[in-house]
Amino acid sequence: MVLQVSVMTPDGIFWDNKAEEVILPTNTGQMGVLANHAPLITALDVGVTLIRTDKKWTPLAVMGGFALVKQNQITILVNGAESADTLQSEKVEASFEEAKNQLENAESEKQRVDALFQFKRARARYQVIKQLVN
Repeated sequence: MVLQVSVMTPDGIFWDNKAEEVILPTNTGQMGVLANHAPLITALDVGVTLIRTDKKWTPLAVMGGFALVKQNQITILVNGAESADTLQSEKVEASFEEAKNQLENAESEKQRVDALFQFKRARARYQVIKQLVN
């Protein structure tokens, strides 16, 4: 059996296809989903969702949201999603370095919270780009 996976953003359907396996970035760590998984709803953290189709992994940077798993269908509702096709490697790497520097140099609690959020977003994009290189 296979999974039907739909990734939806506020702009519409970002990805809709069949898959053999999905790895989700939940708030408590990564969670794998295979066919016939028990039904569940989980919160998603900013991170990388990995989708395996025909022995090929597709990484997607997701910007937080929720996932619903039910009857071999996974519906992923996120604030935003990006794939390697939509990202420019040079800009992603520069953004990641800048976000690291801002996090290291944050002085107030508000600056630290804002910098951490930007860092997580930049890191997710960076990991998607690096998945292509490896």
